[in-house]
Amino acid sequence: MSAQATVPQVHSGSLSWGVHPDDRKQLSADAPIEVLPTPAQVRVPLLQHLGAPNEAVVKPRTAVAWGDVLGRSDAFVSAPVHAPIAGKTARVGAVTLPNGRRVAAVPIKADGEQVEGRALFDAIYGGPWPHDEIPDDPRAIVAAVREAGIVGLGGAAFPTHVKLSVREDRPIHTLILNGAECEPYLTADYRLMLEAPEPIVAGALAAARAVGAQQIAIAIEDNKPAAIGEMKRAVAGTPIRVVELTTRYPMGGERQLIYAVTGLVVPTGGLPLDVGVVVMNVGTAAAVARAVLRGKPLTHRIVSVTGEGIATPKNLLVPIGVSYAELVACCGGLTPDATRAVAGGPMMGFTLGSLDIPVTKGTSGLTVLTDSTIKKAPETNCVRCGRCVDVCPIRLVPTRIALAARHKAWDIARAYHITACIECGCCAYTCPANIPLTQLIRMGKAELPRS
Repeated sequence: MSAQATVPQVHSGSLSWGVHPDDRKQLSADAPIEVLPTPAQVRVPLLQHLGAPNEAVVKPRTAVAWGDVLGRSDAFVSAPVHAPIAGKTARVGAVTLPNGRRVAAVPIKADGEQVEGRALFDAIYGGPWPHDEIPDDPRAIVAAVREAGIVGLGGAAFPTHVKLSVREDRPIHTLILNGAECEPYLTADYRLMLEAPEPIVAGALAAARAVGAQQIAIAIEDNKPAAIGEMKRAVAGTPIRVVELTTRYPMGGERQLIYAVTGLVVPTGGLPLDVGVVVMNVGTAAAVARAVLRGKPLTHRIVSVTGEGIATPKNLLVPIGVSYAELVACCGGLTPDATRAVAGGPMMGFTLGSLDIPVTKGTSGLTVLTDSTIKKAPETNCVRCGRCVDVCPIRLVPTRIALAARHKAWDIARAYHITACIECGCCAYTCPANIPLTQLIRMGKAELPRS
């Protein structure tokens, strides 16, 4: 069947599964993007993506400029890392990522003239984005994206050039830009759509050309009317359409988004390209535009620093490798009742044991919660109510998987498709017995024997 014959029409824009948590986005939604002052030091992890780690290509005490390559790998599924500030490197050390993994990192001490403030924002997101300068050759687009070290900025951190390297036997008919940002509290993508829609549009056109997509949709939840309006203005005169989605968590998941926009179902264990679709975050699209049209790498990203435990919630444009502690300091520090810091949002994020952890390409937010916003209740026995099954967007049986993981019953865990779980947190959110279903499944996936 040809790609032309499989192009779907716009679906309902809604889901029958999932939950409706209080999104609490009002804390930072109206805070314009601010540029974090250049820190005295950054530590750039050599592994910030799914795939092979990089090897450092700079020696200690090497002077580097903004954008210089720090590490790369010859593996196809990998992404190089670049210097986010000008300075001098130090000896490669180890840092802890939000998920607890220890990886090598290149420290850089700031030195020399830096690009700061509005000049930095404009260098990354400002200026013209001429659509007629997008290369005709898909291979040139993919090569630029790979060299720029771009990964999915929505949190998955999968190397973007791999997504754009399509196969002839599985043609792509639709590119979907994910502007749902369904995770509670987070507003980084929302502010980007309001303040810099043009590079998003240019990146979408470049990505669609790379994969040969015949239609492009920018999907945004209907709780973001200002972003919907701004993106509709920005896409005028292009083949891109803006699709309004019903607000429901986890609408931003790839499989859920594809179904809501196209009605197509990605099979369990399958990939979006199996149904002819590529999904890309709006922030990733903006990075693609900068790589393709300007030849510049991914060195900064927007991070929402929010939650009731933050004195002044903000959306910050920050260099990759800066510590979470510096983000908190820029926002006035923690409130007296701050209790828990989460990398990302409360549904899918990782609790941080320390703020001395570097921001990575996949860092979408830092959410600091207080005692009053944390649900505390003792765990009890499963009551077989089936609520976790009702809300699971993958149509799994979370309680069976979680309890199998707890007791290391790996055959049962596999039989119930533990690896298909997207760890969205809906099951734990709705469980009346307060069983930490998502955490148990996450641990089970990490401990699952490979045989």
